[in-house]
Amino acid sequence: MSSSLTNEAIYVASRPTGIPTAENFRKGTHPVSEVSPGEMLVRNEWLSVEPAMRGWLADANNYSSVGVGEVMRSLCVGTVIESKAEGFNEGDRVMGWFGWQHYAMVKPRAIVQKITSTDIPPSLYLGVLGLNGATAITALETIGAPKAGETVVVSTAAGGVGSCVGQLAKALGCRTVGLTSTPEKVKACYEEFGYDHVINYKTDDIDAALKAACPEGVDVYFDNTAGNISDSVMQHLAIGARVIVCGTASIAKWDPVPMGPRVERILLTRRARMQGFILFDHMDTYASHISKLEQLVRANTLTYREHVTQGLETALGAIAELYRGENLGKRLVRL
Repeated sequence: MSSSLTNEAIYVASRPTGIPTAENFRKGTHPVSEVSPGEMLVRNEWLSVEPAMRGWLADANNYSSVGVGEVMRSLCVGTVIESKAEGFNEGDRVMGWFGWQHYAMVKPRAIVQKITSTDIPPSLYLGVLGLNGATAITALETIGAPKAGETVVVSTAAGGVGSCVGQLAKALGCRTVGLTSTPEKVKACYEEFGYDHVINYKTDDIDAALKAACPEGVDVYFDNTAGNISDSVMQHLAIGARVIVCGTASIAKWDPVPMGPRVERILLTRRARMQGFILFDHMDTYASHISKLEQLVRANTLTYREHVTQGLETALGAIAELYRGENLGKRLVRL
């Protein structure tokens, strides 16, 4: 069956100097080969778009680099349509590293999980029940360790990770403060994600707004942006604060390295801890954390937003859209 299929895919055409744009990719087609022993053929249904993709593309030495000429790496949800791999059968719905393409020939190591739930939309396993949700809950627990009554500040508060962080912190009894960029996102942060305070960093005086929202300082800062936004938050850290560095979305390029205020004195005087987080270091707890999040979704106590476009070609400029802040919620492409 597979030999009669033609695959359409998006390939990396060049390395970007800043934010990846449509010009850094090309669409192409190739025939689907026969399934070999130990392999399975997956038909993709949903493709994920991640802010981290910028790093994967920008530097050949990145922790998860994608080479020029390769199909763009991506987590996807799809259905197994042919299998010669032990433990996987035709009809299995799976989430894994299948790439920006219609069909993926993969081995079991590419599978992150089987999707067996029939009462949950499968697209959620690329967002609140996938990389975004797992990042939110794992980083918050392992680095942030928030306690009831503490103040948790989240940048990109309406995004796929940030919106989940805010709700999880709120459920732990924390005061939550979100930083976001548009009136629509401010509204979503209040009405859908339950933030106590929301700051529009494009129109508000961030320093004054943080002082008013966090009179006793910031206990946990979940940083998805870096840059000027984080420079402001750092000035308001409480004694013993924990800073989770999860993303650098506001920095367009790292060559030359952008200079900003020195934070060492703040970390020293506030006895604060600042630590980077990459989910790939914590995959041993992935399944258990997703199980927790599934329970919250089923109980309607974890709200999510999805920003969906239709068709493979809409992935071409999707990373740039993320960095322009045009999405509200998890960015997905439906095939």
